[in-house]
Amino acid sequence: MARRVFVHIGLPKTATTYLQTIVWSSRDRLREDGVLLPGLGRFDHLWSSRIVRDDPRLSKASEEHRTAWERLREEIAAYDGDALVTHEFFAAASAEQACRMAEQLAPAEMHVVITARDLLGLFTASWQESLKNRGTAPMSTYSREVSEDPRDVWNWRTLDLHLVLQRWSEAVAHERIHVLPLDTSAPRDEIWHRFAGLLGLGADAYDLSRSFPNESMGVVEAEVLRRVNEHLVAGKALGPARDRGMFIRTYLADERLVPRRGEKFWPQPDRVAECRARNEAALDYLRSHPVDVVGDLARLEIPAELPPRRTPDSVTDAEVAAVATDLIASLLTDVRDLSVDRPAAPAASRRGLLGALRRR
Repeated sequence: MARRVFVHIGLPKTATTYLQTIVWSSRDRLREDGVLLPGLGRFDHLWSSRIVRDDPRLSKASEEHRTAWERLREEIAAYDGDALVTHEFFAAASAEQACRMAEQLAPAEMHVVITARDLLGLFTASWQESLKNRGTAPMSTYSREVSEDPRDVWNWRTLDLHLVLQRWSEAVAHERIHVLPLDTSAPRDEIWHRFAGLLGLGADAYDLSRSFPNESMGVVEAEVLRRVNEHLVAGKALGPARDRGMFIRTYLADERLVPRRGEKFWPQPDRVAECRARNEAALDYLRSHPVDVVGDLARLEIPAELPPRRTPDSVTDAEVAAVATDLIASLLTDVRDLSVDRPAAPAASRRGLLGALRRR
Protein backbone atom coordinates (compact mmCIF):
# COMPACT_ATOMS: atom_id res chain seq x y z
CA MET A 1 0.00 0.00 0.00
CA ALA A 2 1.18 3.52 -0.73
CA ARG A 3 2.70 5.26 2.28
CA ARG A 4 0.98 8.61 1.65
CA VAL A 5 -1.66 9.77 -0.83
CA PHE A 6 -1.64 13.48 -1.67
CA VAL A 7 -5.12 14.47 -2.82
CA HIS A 8 -4.98 17.82 -4.61
CA ILE A 9 -8.55 19.11 -4.44
CA GLY A 10 -8.19 22.51 -6.09
CA LEU A 11 -9.59 25.05 -5.51
CA PRO A 12 -10.80 25.68 -9.07
CA LYS A 13 -8.96 28.49 -10.89
CA THR A 14 -5.84 28.27 -8.71
CA ALA A 15 -3.30 27.04 -11.31
CA THR A 16 -4.78 23.53 -11.25
CA THR A 17 -4.65 23.13 -15.04
CA TYR A 18 -1.06 24.34 -15.06
CA LEU A 19 0.03 21.89 -12.34
CA GLN A 20 -1.92 19.00 -13.84
CA THR A 21 -0.38 19.43 -17.29
CA ILE A 22 3.06 19.31 -15.70
CA VAL A 23 2.50 16.12 -13.74
CA TRP A 24 0.66 14.29 -16.52
CA SER A 25 3.33 15.16 -19.08
CA SER A 26 5.99 13.97 -16.59
CA ARG A 27 4.26 10.87 -15.30
CA ASP A 28 7.20 8.52 -15.86
CA ARG A 29 9.58 10.94 -14.19
CA LEU A 30 7.26 11.18 -11.18
CA ARG A 31 7.32 7.40 -10.89
CA GLU A 32 11.12 7.39 -11.01
CA ASP A 33 11.08 9.92 -8.17
CA GLY A 34 8.79 7.74 -6.07
CA VAL A 35 5.40 9.36 -6.74
CA LEU A 36 2.65 7.37 -8.44
CA LEU A 37 0.13 9.19 -10.62
CA PRO A 38 -2.48 6.42 -11.00
CA GLY A 39 -5.04 5.91 -13.75
CA LEU A 40 -5.18 5.76 -17.53
CA GLY A 41 -5.17 9.54 -17.82
CA ARG A 42 -6.39 12.76 -16.25
CA PHE A 43 -10.03 11.92 -16.99
CA ASP A 44 -9.77 9.04 -14.52
CA HIS A 45 -9.23 11.62 -11.80
CA LEU A 46 -12.21 13.66 -12.99
CA TRP A 47 -14.43 10.59 -12.98
CA SER A 48 -13.05 9.54 -9.60
CA SER A 49 -14.15 12.89 -8.23
CA ARG A 50 -17.64 12.22 -9.55
CA ILE A 51 -17.71 8.78 -7.99
CA VAL A 52 -16.54 10.11 -4.62
CA ARG A 53 -19.23 12.81 -4.82
CA ASP A 54 -21.99 10.25 -5.63
CA ASP A 55 -22.91 11.77 -8.97
CA PRO A 56 -26.20 10.09 -10.04
CA ARG A 57 -25.25 10.43 -13.71
CA LEU A 58 -22.70 7.65 -13.27
CA SER A 59 -25.31 5.01 -14.12
CA LYS A 60 -25.29 6.29 -17.71
CA ALA A 61 -21.51 6.44 -17.98
CA SER A 62 -19.23 3.89 -19.63
CA GLU A 63 -17.74 1.05 -17.62
CA GLU A 64 -14.33 2.71 -17.92
CA HIS A 65 -15.68 5.82 -16.22
CA ARG A 66 -17.73 3.96 -13.60
CA THR A 67 -14.68 1.96 -12.48
CA ALA A 68 -12.18 4.85 -12.44
CA TRP A 69 -11.98 5.27 -8.65
CA GLU A 70 -11.77 1.53 -8.06
CA ARG A 71 -8.89 1.25 -10.54
CA LEU A 72 -7.05 4.19 -8.95
CA ARG A 73 -7.36 2.61 -5.51
CA GLU A 74 -6.09 -0.74 -6.79
CA GLU A 75 -2.99 0.93 -8.26
CA ILE A 76 -2.40 2.85 -5.04
CA ALA A 77 -2.81 -0.33 -2.96
CA ALA A 78 -0.16 -2.09 -5.05
CA TYR A 79 2.38 0.74 -4.73
CA ASP A 80 4.80 1.24 -1.85
CA GLY A 81 5.72 4.91 -2.29
CA ASP A 82 3.66 8.10 -2.36
CA ALA A 83 0.73 8.69 -4.70
CA LEU A 84 -0.93 11.78 -6.15
CA VAL A 85 -4.60 12.24 -7.05
CA THR A 86 -5.49 15.62 -8.52
CA HIS A 87 -8.73 17.24 -9.60
CA GLU A 88 -10.32 20.48 -8.48
CA PHE A 89 -13.84 19.04 -8.36
CA PHE A 90 -12.94 17.03 -5.24
CA ALA A 91 -13.30 20.36 -3.40
CA ALA A 92 -17.09 20.07 -3.65
CA ALA A 93 -17.23 16.80 -1.67
CA SER A 94 -19.24 16.73 1.53
CA ALA A 95 -17.56 16.02 4.86
CA GLU A 96 -19.08 12.53 4.80
CA GLN A 97 -17.72 11.87 1.30
CA ALA A 98 -14.28 13.16 2.29
CA CYS A 99 -14.25 10.84 5.33
CA ARG A 100 -15.26 7.89 3.17
CA MET A 101 -12.47 8.70 0.71
CA ALA A 102 -9.92 8.70 3.53
CA GLU A 103 -11.26 5.34 4.76
CA GLN A 104 -11.05 3.84 1.27
CA LEU A 105 -7.42 4.91 0.95
CA ALA A 106 -6.43 3.58 4.39
CA PRO A 107 -4.02 2.41 5.67
CA ALA A 108 -2.24 4.96 3.46
CA GLU A 109 -2.01 8.37 5.11
CA MET A 110 -4.13 10.86 3.18
CA HIS A 111 -2.87 14.42 2.81
CA VAL A 112 -5.07 17.14 1.34
CA VAL A 113 -3.42 19.74 -0.89
CA ILE A 114 -5.31 22.98 -1.55
CA THR A 115 -4.01 25.58 -3.95
CA ALA A 116 -5.74 28.87 -3.08
CA ARG A 117 -5.87 32.53 -4.03
CA ASP A 118 -7.57 35.65 -2.71
CA LEU A 119 -11.29 35.20 -3.02
CA LEU A 120 -11.94 38.31 -5.07
CA GLY A 121 -9.60 37.16 -7.82
CA LEU A 122 -10.92 33.61 -7.53
CA PHE A 123 -14.57 34.68 -7.72
CA THR A 124 -13.88 36.81 -10.80
CA ALA A 125 -11.96 34.05 -12.57
CA SER A 126 -14.48 31.36 -11.62
CA TRP A 127 -17.40 33.29 -13.13
CA GLN A 128 -15.72 33.40 -16.53
CA GLU A 129 -14.77 29.73 -16.12
CA SER A 130 -18.44 28.91 -15.55
CA LEU A 131 -19.13 30.60 -18.90
CA LYS A 132 -16.58 28.31 -20.58
CA ASN A 133 -18.64 25.47 -19.14
CA ARG A 134 -21.86 26.79 -20.76
CA GLY A 135 -22.99 28.98 -17.89
CA THR A 136 -25.44 31.81 -18.53
CA ALA A 137 -25.72 33.58 -15.14
CA PRO A 138 -24.71 37.25 -15.11
CA MET A 139 -21.99 38.02 -12.58
CA SER A 140 -24.50 39.90 -10.43
CA THR A 141 -26.45 36.68 -9.77
CA TYR A 142 -23.63 34.13 -10.02
CA SER A 143 -23.12 32.01 -6.88
CA ARG A 144 -25.47 33.91 -4.61
CA GLU A 145 -26.07 30.90 -2.36
CA VAL A 146 -24.04 28.04 -0.90
CA SER A 147 -25.18 24.86 -2.60
CA GLU A 148 -25.78 21.75 -0.50
CA ASP A 149 -25.22 19.55 -3.56
CA PRO A 150 -21.70 18.07 -3.95
CA ARG A 151 -22.23 18.04 -7.72
CA ASP A 152 -22.25 21.85 -7.81
CA VAL A 153 -18.77 23.15 -8.58
CA TRP A 154 -19.20 26.76 -9.73
CA ASN A 155 -20.56 27.89 -6.42
CA TRP A 156 -19.40 29.13 -3.00
CA ARG A 157 -19.29 25.46 -2.07
CA THR A 158 -15.93 25.10 -3.82
CA LEU A 159 -14.84 28.73 -4.09
CA ASP A 160 -15.00 29.56 -0.37
CA LEU A 161 -11.77 28.24 1.18
CA HIS A 162 -13.25 28.46 4.68
CA LEU A 163 -16.12 26.12 3.79
CA VAL A 164 -13.80 23.67 2.02
CA LEU A 165 -11.42 23.60 5.00
CA GLN A 166 -14.28 22.95 7.41
CA ARG A 167 -15.56 19.95 5.43
CA TRP A 168 -12.21 18.33 4.66
CA SER A 169 -10.83 18.81 8.19
CA GLU A 170 -13.43 16.28 9.34
CA ALA A 171 -11.60 13.66 7.27
CA VAL A 172 -7.97 14.72 7.70
CA ALA A 173 -6.11 16.28 10.62
CA HIS A 174 -5.25 19.95 10.15
CA GLU A 175 -1.54 19.11 10.13
CA ARG A 176 -2.12 17.01 6.99
CA ILE A 177 -3.94 19.77 5.13
CA HIS A 178 -1.50 21.81 3.04
CA VAL A 179 -2.60 25.19 1.68
CA LEU A 180 -0.48 26.74 -1.08
CA PRO A 181 -1.33 30.44 -1.56
CA LEU A 182 -1.09 31.40 -5.23
CA ASP A 183 1.09 34.45 -5.90
CA THR A 184 -0.36 35.85 -9.13
CA SER A 185 2.43 38.44 -9.34
CA ALA A 186 5.22 35.82 -9.18
CA PRO A 187 6.70 33.90 -12.13
CA ARG A 188 4.36 31.15 -13.28
CA ASP A 189 6.67 28.32 -12.18
CA GLU A 190 6.78 29.53 -8.57
CA ILE A 191 3.64 27.57 -7.63
CA TRP A 192 5.11 24.46 -9.28
CA HIS A 193 8.26 24.73 -7.14
CA ARG A 194 6.21 24.79 -3.93
CA PHE A 195 3.88 22.03 -5.13
CA ALA A 196 6.83 19.84 -6.12
CA GLY A 197 8.61 20.56 -2.83
CA LEU A 198 5.58 19.37 -0.89
CA LEU A 199 5.67 16.08 -2.83
CA GLY A 200 9.41 15.72 -2.26
CA LEU A 201 10.28 16.29 -5.93
CA GLY A 202 13.19 18.23 -7.39
CA ALA A 203 11.21 20.92 -9.23
CA ASP A 204 14.07 21.96 -11.52
CA ALA A 205 14.38 18.44 -12.93
CA TYR A 206 10.97 18.66 -14.63
CA ASP A 207 10.21 19.90 -18.14
CA LEU A 208 7.66 22.73 -17.98
CA SER A 209 7.63 23.45 -21.70
CA ARG A 210 4.35 21.61 -22.30
CA SER A 211 2.52 23.20 -19.40
CA PHE A 212 -0.02 25.93 -20.00
CA PRO A 213 -2.38 27.96 -17.84
CA ASN A 214 -6.16 28.11 -18.15
CA GLU A 215 -6.41 31.79 -19.04
CA SER A 216 -9.26 34.24 -18.60
CA MET A 217 -11.26 36.37 -21.02
CA GLY A 218 -11.75 40.10 -20.99
CA VAL A 219 -14.96 41.69 -19.78
CA VAL A 220 -16.56 42.19 -23.22
CA GLU A 221 -15.45 38.76 -24.43
CA ALA A 222 -16.97 37.14 -21.35
CA GLU A 223 -20.30 38.85 -21.98
CA VAL A 224 -20.24 37.72 -25.62
CA LEU A 225 -19.75 34.11 -24.54
CA ARG A 226 -22.49 34.41 -21.92
CA ARG A 227 -24.96 35.58 -24.57
CA VAL A 228 -23.87 32.86 -27.00
CA ASN A 229 -24.52 30.30 -24.25
CA GLU A 230 -28.02 31.66 -23.77
CA HIS A 231 -28.77 30.95 -27.44
CA LEU A 232 -27.20 27.48 -27.23
CA VAL A 233 -29.23 26.59 -24.15
CA ALA A 234 -32.44 27.85 -25.77
CA GLY A 235 -31.72 25.86 -28.91
CA LYS A 236 -30.34 22.83 -27.07
CA ALA A 237 -27.37 22.83 -29.42
CA LEU A 238 -24.10 20.90 -29.04
CA GLY A 239 -25.58 18.12 -26.93
CA PRO A 240 -22.77 15.75 -25.79
CA ALA A 241 -20.48 17.10 -23.06
CA ARG A 242 -17.41 16.22 -25.12
CA ASP A 243 -18.65 18.35 -28.03
CA ARG A 244 -19.51 21.23 -25.72
CA GLY A 245 -16.00 21.10 -24.30
CA MET A 246 -14.43 21.05 -27.75
CA PHE A 247 -16.51 23.73 -29.43
CA ILE A 248 -17.45 26.11 -26.61
CA ARG A 249 -14.53 25.87 -24.23
CA THR A 250 -11.58 25.01 -26.46
CA TYR A 251 -12.44 26.59 -29.80
CA LEU A 252 -14.67 29.56 -29.00
CA ALA A 253 -13.37 30.59 -25.56
CA ASP A 254 -9.72 29.52 -25.36
CA GLU A 255 -8.76 29.85 -29.04
CA ARG A 256 -10.84 32.82 -30.15
CA LEU A 257 -11.91 34.99 -27.18
CA VAL A 258 -9.02 34.61 -24.70
CA PRO A 259 -6.34 35.66 -27.25
CA ARG A 260 -8.07 39.03 -27.70
CA ARG A 261 -6.56 40.06 -24.32
CA GLY A 262 -9.59 42.06 -23.31
CA GLU A 263 -10.01 44.32 -20.28
CA LYS A 264 -9.77 42.86 -16.79
CA PHE A 265 -12.78 43.36 -14.57
CA TRP A 266 -14.16 43.20 -11.04
CA PRO A 267 -17.53 42.07 -9.70
CA GLN A 268 -20.10 44.67 -8.69
CA PRO A 269 -19.43 46.47 -5.34
CA ASP A 270 -21.81 44.30 -3.30
CA ARG A 271 -20.11 41.15 -4.58
CA VAL A 272 -16.70 42.63 -3.75
CA ALA A 273 -17.91 43.17 -0.17
CA GLU A 274 -19.16 39.58 -0.04
CA CYS A 275 -15.78 38.30 -1.25
CA ARG A 276 -13.99 40.35 1.41
CA ALA A 277 -16.14 38.92 4.22
CA ARG A 278 -15.71 35.31 3.11
CA ASN A 279 -12.00 35.83 2.49
CA GLU A 280 -11.46 37.17 6.00
CA ALA A 281 -13.26 34.16 7.49
CA ALA A 282 -10.86 31.85 5.63
CA LEU A 283 -7.84 33.79 6.84
CA ASP A 284 -9.12 33.69 10.43
CA TYR A 285 -9.52 29.92 10.14
CA LEU A 286 -5.97 29.47 8.86
CA ARG A 287 -4.55 31.70 11.61
CA SER A 288 -6.37 29.79 14.35
CA HIS A 289 -5.83 26.19 13.19
CA PRO A 290 -2.59 24.23 12.62
CA VAL A 291 -3.03 23.96 8.86
CA ASP A 292 0.27 23.69 6.97
CA VAL A 293 0.51 26.87 4.90
CA VAL A 294 3.19 26.40 2.25
CA GLY A 295 3.99 29.96 1.24
CA ASP A 296 3.05 33.48 2.27
CA LEU A 297 -0.41 33.70 3.84
CA ALA A 298 -0.47 37.40 2.99
CA ARG A 299 -0.94 36.40 -0.66
CA LEU A 300 -4.52 35.44 0.21
CA GLU A 301 -5.39 38.94 1.43
CA ILE A 302 -7.53 41.22 -0.71
CA PRO A 303 -5.94 44.70 -1.05
CA ALA A 304 -7.76 47.46 0.76
CA GLU A 305 -7.57 49.62 -2.36
CA LEU A 306 -8.36 48.05 -5.71
CA PRO A 307 -7.20 49.40 -9.07
CA PRO A 308 -10.14 50.73 -11.09
CA ARG A 309 -11.70 48.18 -13.42
CA ARG A 310 -15.00 47.77 -15.18
CA THR A 311 -17.80 45.46 -14.10
CA PRO A 312 -19.58 43.11 -16.54
CA ASP A 313 -22.87 45.03 -16.32
CA SER A 314 -21.10 48.04 -17.91
CA VAL A 315 -20.64 46.22 -21.23
CA THR A 316 -22.74 47.83 -23.97
CA ASP A 317 -24.59 46.19 -26.84
CA ALA A 318 -22.30 48.06 -29.24
CA GLU A 319 -19.22 46.49 -27.62
CA VAL A 320 -20.80 43.05 -27.81
CA ALA A 321 -21.65 43.60 -31.47
CA ALA A 322 -18.09 44.70 -32.28
CA VAL A 323 -16.55 41.58 -30.76
CA ALA A 324 -19.25 39.30 -32.17
CA THR A 325 -18.87 40.57 -35.75
CA ASP A 326 -15.10 40.21 -35.55
CA LEU A 327 -15.64 36.71 -34.22
CA ILE A 328 -17.97 35.85 -37.11
CA ALA A 329 -15.34 37.00 -39.60
CA SER A 330 -12.80 34.73 -37.90
CA LEU A 331 -15.25 31.82 -37.92
CA LEU A 332 -15.91 32.25 -41.63
CA THR A 333 -12.20 32.15 -42.35
CA ASP A 334 -11.89 28.94 -40.34
CA VAL A 335 -14.87 27.36 -42.10
CA ARG A 336 -13.40 28.23 -45.48
CA ASP A 337 -10.02 26.78 -44.55
CA LEU A 338 -11.64 23.56 -43.37
CA SER A 339 -14.14 23.10 -46.19
CA VAL A 340 -12.14 24.38 -49.18
CA ASP A 341 -8.39 24.38 -48.66
CA ARG A 342 -8.03 21.80 -45.84
CA PRO A 343 -4.29 22.52 -45.43
CA ALA A 344 -2.03 20.54 -43.17
CA ALA A 345 -2.28 21.68 -39.57
CA PRO A 346 0.51 24.07 -38.54
CA ALA A 347 2.39 23.08 -35.41
CA ALA A 348 0.93 25.93 -33.39
CA SER A 349 -2.65 24.71 -33.91
CA ARG A 350 -2.20 21.02 -33.23
CA ARG A 351 -3.47 21.27 -29.67
CA GLY A 352 -6.61 23.15 -30.73
CA LEU A 353 -9.88 22.27 -32.39
CA LEU A 354 -8.86 23.24 -35.92
CA GLY A 355 -5.81 21.05 -35.76
CA ALA A 356 -7.95 18.14 -34.61
CA LEU A 357 -10.48 18.67 -37.39
CA ARG A 358 -7.81 18.97 -40.06
CA ARG A 359 -6.34 15.65 -38.99
CA ARG A 360 -9.64 13.82 -39.43
